[in-house]
Amino acid sequence: MAITEVVVPQLSESVSEASLLTWKKQPGAAVEADEILIEVETDKVVLEVPAPASGVLAEIVEPDGATVTSGQLIARIDTAAKAAAAPATAPAAEAPKAAAAAPAAAPAAAPAASASAPVASPAAAKILADKGVSPADVAGSGRGGRITKGDALEANAGGAKAPAAAAAPAPTLSLDGRPEQRVPMSRLRARIAERLLQSQSENAILTTFNEVNMKAVIDLRNTYKEKFEKEHGVKLGFMSFFVKAAVAALKKYPILNASVDGKDVIYHGYFDIGIAVGSPRGLVVPILRNADQLSIAEIEKCIADFGRRAADGKLGIEEMTGGTFSISNGGVFGSMLSTPIINPPQAAILGIHATKERPVVENGQIVIRPINYLAMSYDHRIIDGREAVLGLVAMKEALEDPQRLLLEL
Repeated sequence: MAITEVVVPQLSESVSEASLLTWKKQPGAAVEADEILIEVETDKVVLEVPAPASGVLAEIVEPDGATVTSGQLIARIDTAAKAAAAPATAPAAEAPKAAAAAPAAAPAAAPAASASAPVASPAAAKILADKGVSPADVAGSGRGGRITKGDALEANAGGAKAPAAAAAPAPTLSLDGRPEQRVPMSRLRARIAERLLQSQSENAILTTFNEVNMKAVIDLRNTYKEKFEKEHGVKLGFMSFFVKAAVAALKKYPILNASVDGKDVIYHGYFDIGIAVGSPRGLVVPILRNADQLSIAEIEKCIADFGRRAADGKLGIEEMTGGTFSISNGGVFGSMLSTPIINPPQAAILGIHATKERPVVENGQIVIRPINYLAMSYDHRIIDGREAVLGLVAMKEALEDPQRLLLEL
């Protein structure tokens, strides 16, 4: 017997502990090197734990849901053992191991072997774990049979898989006899709650609003979107224009790009823009580093990449650390207005919303224009209304005349 230990990956310095999600293999199952055994959830990201070597999963030290720390032992792999499918060739000394592995090998001949159980994306695994659904009971529609978020949601909605329905947590009854279900917060959701409460209790949050006529940006996008996608391999969206407009305003009013540290104000000479992205686990805010140095195409590629990896839980901790200003786009969900909450220690955040055709007055005439309402929340401890309002106006002017962004006016 040759044992290789499976340990928790190195966590960020700001993350003291994490939670194990659902083991994808059970003791006695064959594993391949680099095969994902389990995901580890921190308050920021989900990390995959691959098998460090091929062999047989000899022991699971820490069960599903256990709280763990960096480098902690969570399982052992016997690299000398062979798959239980061929017990007859095992040496006499390995007989007990082969016998122990036999139950896992029996269903292996069935439709979906436990040794080759379908692999779920981290997002899908989280949904299945929350509902008590085994990945083995879900047919994956992704590449190579991988279980996608959509597969997990359908399984929850369920109906198709009897085992999944049976495994779902049973609702309890409230005091007045009506059904309800108690589900613990994930680490990410608990961290989000903590940060939001911290922001509202420590910052003097005020929000200023303005409206922007998006016609010039829409016309520009419609003119070049096909050539842009052909040239750069990514669709031309609207977020890159909002990022560029925000950076232009932050350059004019540096206090909007500042942060608070005790009784000090830190003015940042760089522009790291946080882009709020919804994921199955909750809101995450990956950072566009040095956004002022990125082209429109580079910004669009980064944002598309953020969205894909957020859905799969692939964003790294370092990618969501820092940031000098944030942008939240509730418009993708149809929001008309909102008052976004500052992401501390930042001093301001821009909220953008759905662009809708609305009647407006131009030169004394009522016309229909595509209007987007902008909202900027700011920390009134260090940002006065003048800078906040003028900063938002600068964003409005840049969006209504996007050529200004090229000329840095």
